[in-house]
Amino acid sequence: MTGVSRRGWLTGGALAAGGTLVGAASVAAARSEQPPVRVPEPVPASVTVGAAVEPFHGERQSGIATEPQAHAAFVAFTLRAGTDRAALGRMLRLLSDDAARLTQGRPALADTEPELGLLPARLTVTFGFGPGLFAAAGLDDRRPPSVVELPSFPIDRLQPRWSGGDLLVQICADDPITVAHAQRVLVKDSRPFATVRWVQQGFRRAAGAEPGRTQRNLFGQLDGTANPKPGQPLETAVWITDGPDWLRHGTTLVVRRIRMDLETWDLLGRTDRELSVGRRLDSGAPLTGTAEHDEPDFAALGPDGLTVIPDFSHLTRAHVSDDRLRILRRPYNYDGTPAADGTADSGLIFASYQADIATQFLPIQRRLAERDLLNEWTTPIGSAVFAVPPGCPEDGWVGQQLLD
Repeated sequence: MTGVSRRGWLTGGALAAGGTLVGAASVAAARSEQPPVRVPEPVPASVTVGAAVEPFHGERQSGIATEPQAHAAFVAFTLRAGTDRAALGRMLRLLSDDAARLTQGRPALADTEPELGLLPARLTVTFGFGPGLFAAAGLDDRRPPSVVELPSFPIDRLQPRWSGGDLLVQICADDPITVAHAQRVLVKDSRPFATVRWVQQGFRRAAGAEPGRTQRNLFGQLDGTANPKPGQPLETAVWITDGPDWLRHGTTLVVRRIRMDLETWDLLGRTDRELSVGRRLDSGAPLTGTAEHDEPDFAALGPDGLTVIPDFSHLTRAHVSDDRLRILRRPYNYDGTPAADGTADSGLIFASYQADIATQFLPIQRRLAERDLLNEWTTPIGSAVFAVPPGCPEDGWVGQQLLD
């Protein structure tokens, strides 16, 4: 079966069930008229940022333990009425096929701008399944128990435009054009099956700007110091090693959009900022240490008889001593259009990967909501949870173990 006819088969059933797809005929025409694209010879990843490649196929999805790229787009979808288990299979075959091509520096099958698909720049595409996807597939009994809407926290001011989602596509690369192009291709692929619920675009330091350094958020803080270390700590904390076959080597994801009040943060002196965080801003060291990864001493007292690291500091409230209960933070900054008076619209897209949301993420979040001084300058305005299935072999597709 040719790529064209296969793709027509994948989208055809959803079109019949969900109505017409605007532009479907023009896409088909573009596919038949598209000239052959010259694919450049493979280049070692170390030669240029643009040529660097991350794998798509494998036991686990990329974009989780992968060294974070400079740019990201988190795209959440709401499934159309009538998108059932069979249609979901067609959708994920289609998305997986195009994602696999783009991550390797090859244009998608129906790529109308194929030249934009030739520089992968370490592109990864990671899929997550929200509670609504399991319901649409008639597979609620297979949904991980912790993949449910998070409980309400008193600090939350959640907005529907940044919350929820039946399917998540996380797109990361070291080049913003690569991210934008992959996002457009995958959104077009999804049209017969789903509508876009929200898109959150974020950034970190440029590729190579600070190799090996923990990223900084827009408060100037190092963000991710307490991540589980590579090896057994990461294996235990992030990856699901037992349970149903369809979820083994998968994980779970919480996405929280956190607005940061830079205007009032600017009014704080350096000492007050460091007390609220519990770490030095320049090095990220705990206030009782000298280097970023020094173990904090929460019992140490200062000359005033008070603990050096306040019990209301972010470090104290977020601290986890058991490697099995850590979370993998993979956050991205966002910076929107300022208000007319110049007030910033800035914050953090907080992406947390863990084997189990209930036993790892929620206890930390409860402690933070209860008594984290940083709550004075941060407000969660979006929240969503997803099960992240394992990866797939070259002849398979993401989600196949669940749906097929």
